[in-house]
Amino acid sequence: MSARMHLSPAHGAHPRDPSDEQLAYAADLLGLLADRTRLVLLHTLGSGEADVTTLTETCGAARPAVSQHLAKLRLAGLVTARKEGRRMVYALPDGHLRRLVSEALNLADHHLGSPSAARSETAPLG
Repeated sequence: MSARMHLSPAHGAHPRDPSDEQLAYAADLLGLLADRTRLVLLHTLGSGEADVTTLTETCGAARPAVSQHLAKLRLAGLVTARKEGRRMVYALPDGHLRRLVSEALNLADHHLGSPSAARSETAPLG
């Protein structure tokens, strides 16, 4: 009996080896998330719907930049939009992305709150 058999799988771990297509999609998704403004937008939308004005105020970026980021996220199917009068209201279509963003931020909290992070304030991931 190997030692590996005694280890339980990580909570919520993917149940099987991912296909090349799944890996490519996940890499593209993470590439889209690799932008501070987009993370702020998605984190904000994780709390509920918001219009461009609210999102612009939340992330502190220029309105045209926010609109461009939202367009990329919509094109990728990561956010939805609906018209409400003259405003566009954005939302997250499901909880998967909300949890992914939340987990990334939780990992940042864990890393930045650790004693080793205090010693090396700018320790990059890569």
